[in-house]
Amino acid sequence: MREIYAEIITIGDEILYGQILDTNSQWISQQLDDIGVKVRRKYSISDQSEVIKTAVNESLAQSDLVFVTGGLGPTKDDLTKHSLAAMFEMPLELNQSALEDVEDIFKRFGKELTEINRQQAFLPKGSTKITNERGTAPGMWFDRDKKVVVSMPGVPFEMKAMMTKTILPKIKKRFQLPVIIHKVIRTIGIGESWLSEEIARWENALPTHLALAYLPGKAQVRLRLTGVGEEREVLEAEMEEQVAALLPTIQSYVYGFGDLEIEEAVGELLRAKSLTIATAESCTGGYLAHKITSVSGSSDYYTGSVIAYQNEVKIQELNVSPKTIEKHGAVSEETAKEMAEGIRKKLNVDLGISLTGIAGPDGGTEEKPVGMVWMAISFGGIVKTRKIQSPGTRILNIEYSGVKALDFIRQTLIEA
Repeated sequence: MREIYAEIITIGDEILYGQILDTNSQWISQQLDDIGVKVRRKYSISDQSEVIKTAVNESLAQSDLVFVTGGLGPTKDDLTKHSLAAMFEMPLELNQSALEDVEDIFKRFGKELTEINRQQAFLPKGSTKITNERGTAPGMWFDRDKKVVVSMPGVPFEMKAMMTKTILPKIKKRFQLPVIIHKVIRTIGIGESWLSEEIARWENALPTHLALAYLPGKAQVRLRLTGVGEEREVLEAEMEEQVAALLPTIQSYVYGFGDLEIEEAVGELLRAKSLTIATAESCTGGYLAHKITSVSGSSDYYTGSVIAYQNEVKIQELNVSPKTIEKHGAVSEETAKEMAEGIRKKLNVDLGISLTGIAGPDGGTEEKPVGMVWMAISFGGIVKTRKIQSPGTRILNIEYSGVKALDFIRQTLIEA
């Protein structure tokens, strides 16, 4: 079965100026993926007639479907409809159905139809009107040499209603679409390049209709296996077999699948083992506590936190010895140990974890550079420590440290 390709063009100077985010193309891509259409390219262009015509022509040459959002309003700077009409040599004519739709909207709001809004009912002759149930600008469907161009408003809730009710069903009827399935494996604690070396033999043996993508994040890498086929059940079974063959190689790094976040995986482990946890944070300022408590139901296992940013708080609230800080410094393995022990005892939990480090951009030394973080876990009668070197800016260092701490908890619980 031939794959069907699409391109998405978002029109608007406000997008190019950075004044608004282009959320339309992301949402459209997700919807097309769900029905088996592959998006080949998406890009934003300015509100200029020649630019619009060039972009649509180029996309038509490359793909089966072209989706255009924006530029359908009633003002002079909205040029999409006129540009497409000129490009396809379709003169504008009054569409009676579109006029009735616009009139109905104005009646609902108790207002008189203005001439400028009446102009929105003029559509390129030969195009198919797409009803806009949430606005005054109708969408347009153009058939061109077995290919399709769809023009929609840029207002997200108007566009989404059109896509869901009219456009997606019409595409499914028009094209014979393959099945596209994604399987996402969530890994942590191993870099992208090292991971690729670990699984190279498995990846090289994948059949051509299965493709692997590496999606790196903060201390994590998502492996996305994408399959294209004709029968969903057959394809799903094949992908499950491939994942089962891969897991023994990387099992220690895998914490879940799909949309599962590391904080959710840690929460599941704590709940399954009926354990409680508390956090003592210095350089991360409560970020680890935030990640843990972002999970619904975390009160089952999370008790609380001490944000011991200053040394006095470490001493008074976590029982860190002043001599330890004087001898080894606040950022040290010894201080991290005492912080972890202190929070475990203070809040009477099974597991206490601490972080102390230098988030930056100031405060680093040659011995203790910016991004260096010590963390410790007090659990099961022992205290384990780990030192990491975070790679970036202050915020990135904080976030990276929080994720690494979650993985430290995960590994500790698995080994228990």
